[in-house]
Amino acid sequence: MKSSARVRALFALVVIVLSVYIAATVPVRLGLDLRGGTQIVLETRSTETLEANGEATDRTLEVLRGRIDALGVAEPTIVRSGDNRIIVELPGVQDPRQAAEVLGRTAQLTVHPVLGPGTDPESAKKLPKGERVLGGEAGERLHLAPAALTGQDVKGAEATFDPQSGAGWMVTVDFADDKGWSKLTGEAACNPAGDHKRRVAIVLDNKVISSPQVDPSVACGAGITGGSTQITGSFTGDDSKELALLISGGALPVPVETVEQRTVGPTLGAEAIESSAWAAAVGTALTALFIIVVYRLMGFLAIVALACYGVISYAALAGLGATLTLPGLAGFVLAIGMAVDANVLVFERAREEYSKRNRPSSRSALTAGFKGAFSAIADSNITTLIAAGLLFLLASGPVKGFGVTLAIGVLASIISALVITRVLAEFAVERRWVHRRPKLTGLASIGRVREYLTRRNPQLMHRPRRWLMVSLLVLIVTGAGIVVRGLNFGVEFTGGRLIEYSTTKTVDPDRARAALADAGFPQAVVQSSGDNGLTVRTEELSNAEAVKVAETIDEVGGGAEKVRDELIGPSLGDELRRNALIALGLALGAQLLYLAFRFRWMFGTAAVSTLAHDVVILTGIFAWLGKPIDGIFLAALLTVVGYSVNDSVVVFDRVRELWQKDPKAPLPQSTNMAVLQTVPRTVNTGIGVIFILAALALLGGDSLTDFALALLIGMLVGTYSSVLTASPLAIELDAYSGRRNRGGRRGGSRGRSGPVRGKSGDGESSGRAKAGSRGQ
Repeated sequence: MKSSARVRALFALVVIVLSVYIAATVPVRLGLDLRGGTQIVLETRSTETLEANGEATDRTLEVLRGRIDALGVAEPTIVRSGDNRIIVELPGVQDPRQAAEVLGRTAQLTVHPVLGPGTDPESAKKLPKGERVLGGEAGERLHLAPAALTGQDVKGAEATFDPQSGAGWMVTVDFADDKGWSKLTGEAACNPAGDHKRRVAIVLDNKVISSPQVDPSVACGAGITGGSTQITGSFTGDDSKELALLISGGALPVPVETVEQRTVGPTLGAEAIESSAWAAAVGTALTALFIIVVYRLMGFLAIVALACYGVISYAALAGLGATLTLPGLAGFVLAIGMAVDANVLVFERAREEYSKRNRPSSRSALTAGFKGAFSAIADSNITTLIAAGLLFLLASGPVKGFGVTLAIGVLASIISALVITRVLAEFAVERRWVHRRPKLTGLASIGRVREYLTRRNPQLMHRPRRWLMVSLLVLIVTGAGIVVRGLNFGVEFTGGRLIEYSTTKTVDPDRARAALADAGFPQAVVQSSGDNGLTVRTEELSNAEAVKVAETIDEVGGGAEKVRDELIGPSLGDELRRNALIALGLALGAQLLYLAFRFRWMFGTAAVSTLAHDVVILTGIFAWLGKPIDGIFLAALLTVVGYSVNDSVVVFDRVRELWQKDPKAPLPQSTNMAVLQTVPRTVNTGIGVIFILAALALLGGDSLTDFALALLIGMLVGTYSSVLTASPLAIELDAYSGRRNRGGRRGGSRGRSGPVRGKSGDGESSGRAKAGSRGQ
């Protein structure tokens, strides 16, 4: 016993010291929604000659990396996602127009001999292979020969300014081998001055950007040596720098399309961090105070362990190089409430054990508490990890970050509750002054909730169908919102553009909507956001159209600052919506399989049916309220699924334990006893989590309000349904199974029906299995 305690203590010490070291030396990488900047998701497209596969995407990525480096953005990130997507993050870039234009252009540079003026469209179709007609300077059309040089022949390009010649800004292009350039210009010089054939056309993405005459001083056949030329025109400084960047960066092997674009202002990021920090501080302080009041010394030690949990979680984020996003920050704060649950489970079991013993001791009760609570803690955390894993695998962007922080939080909470809390608690109860004052530990009292239930002994499962009727009524009323009001899908699921502005003065959304309609955007949806904020949602807009929207809002708002800009392509919106449904379906299916394996098919079915019940209710309430159904809502929804199944697992785990002690007891009786015995844990954990969520809702800022609201509603619905929906449904399923088995058996017994306890749960045996069978 002492050796295992020493091992736990040593393990806890190593984890804490290592976590403190990592937290102090390795900074956590903040997402763009917290530090400000632009994220662009590009998708490679197939062409007639090249398939957009993984190899083409890798080559595209290298070209884009060169262009981004030339932009001069500090600490950019460019990564491949799947076979044909590239995610680019540009911290500090608030105007995505230049970045999107530079990154999205294929930049196919070619240099052509000019054969003459452009022909009419019908004649152009009959040109020999390789020849073509393209638009030139000032609308001029030129008939071009096949390309003599391409972008692969270019060594570099630089934007320069020459005030003496009067040419202004120009782009100097250096070729890797001057033979090709001298040959091309030497052949052009053989034509008389003023002839089209004495010109050389420089083409970028099928547009002639310059077609200068070869200087008369150049002799026929000699050409221009040195492998360098200047592209001149009516360039501004930005135009010339962008052109030089595109030329020197090289051509993309395949075309790319912007399927997603997000821009977050640094002000919004700073406010989100500050508001989330306040929410974390206030919520944690209230939770800590509540736990200490309820569990006294054990509660204080649990809070110390929770502080260690925070350090471990932070260090894990930093050590893994994970990006902390706004939903991830909320998940990090929320996981504090989840970590409370494991401690509450242990302390409540210890209280039960203490009250059962004739000569109780805090040490023996605590040991029994950890042993008795382990199964429920393991099962509930595994089901939450299933949801977190599916978020990570199927979601994208901020929601994926939420899945990472949720998984880290769950694993850290297990270490906190089962290792650190146990080490501290066992050390404390072995002190003589603590042993003499058992009430100080918080384990010598059964608590007011358990005392009340013991005295009244309500028979909640006496009529299970009435609870199911209440649940059905609530399900119909809330679910009607989905049919009557419909779902307000965000741009993540529908595609389009969402831009949020902070205006100088308060603007009525109807006035802004009318102004946008006059500006040519009659379909724009305008909503208030905060005190002086407006959110504009439209179909997909170009960057030029987005500038026009910004000018309109600036005019009606007496000045406006863009704080958020999201562009989602329709194909990506369809994919995100499909993946969301897949994630939800797989989460329910995976948890059904796990619970059926760990318990029985009727328990698994009841739990997963209850989860579906919770999902419909929460979605229906958001439909009635007109709240957006977006990626943040999906994160909240799957978190609610995890919470709800946690509560159901705790109840069913206690039913399983009671069955092992009394295999002949009717299921309603065992279930009712299990519910009453686990209610103190449900109440105390719920109150602790409410403090965290209320702090998020009230102090977390506009960006976290809907997230916290969804979790608050989901937690209340999940707490109710896990007790008064899942349990009655399991009883009814068991009764139905018993009736079906008796009806299908010739000459079968008509004795009292009880829960079927066979291994497979297929109803082939009407008797109860022995307590030692699998799943018990």
